[in-house]
Amino acid sequence: MPRPHAVILDVDGTLLLSNEAHARAFVEAAHELGFPGARFEEILRMIGMGGDKLIPRAFGFSAESQQGQVLEERKGEIFRTRLVDDLLPTPGVRPLLERFRSDGLRRVVATSAKEEDLQMLLRRAEVEDLIDDCTSSSDVDRSKPDPDVVEQALELAGEPAELVVMVGDTPYDAEAARRAGVRFVGVRTGGWDEAAFTGAAGVYDDPADLQRHYEQSPFAE
Repeated sequence: MPRPHAVILDVDGTLLLSNEAHARAFVEAAHELGFPGARFEEILRMIGMGGDKLIPRAFGFSAESQQGQVLEERKGEIFRTRLVDDLLPTPGVRPLLERFRSDGLRRVVATSAKEEDLQMLLRRAEVEDLIDDCTSSSDVDRSKPDPDVVEQALELAGEPAELVVMVGDTPYDAEAARRAGVRFVGVRTGGWDEAAFTGAAGVYDDPADLQRHYEQSPFAE
């Protein structure tokens, strides 16, 4: 395969150790609002989808319903005011993105997060200055594992799919990349093991592990 010209990056769980915080915010919001729903462990396995997918699966009503809108708004408030300040970057993420930059790869974010939260998340990941462009679930009709946000990222990258690699931490990232025709590299920082990334071009413990094996990775082909 040709050496890539661009990399598409997921945020939550890939650049930032935030998956558990998102799940906890959903649980706390549902409890406050009196909504029965899935347990923390079940919701954690759904993080990586957008609210349009997660809310009906976890709570039994649509994200567009009044209940869904109230839940998502309160979840966001809890996440931003109680939890985000304690979040840490994934190990080695800044040096990895600096390597991408030095190799001339265009760096585009494709996330299921909302646009209003995106810059805050990138600041917490300490990589805001290393991103060329961003797209989020606010820009598309369907979140991951549908390919819409990855396809939007491809347009922003200005490169054909065969010259792009996506890095993500969930099977929802992997499926979205596959459906967009983009090679996928998985990192285990979202709590998923290698079996969740069937067909991946590579799977690594975290961004630091990917950088250690960079010369054997899809980014050096």
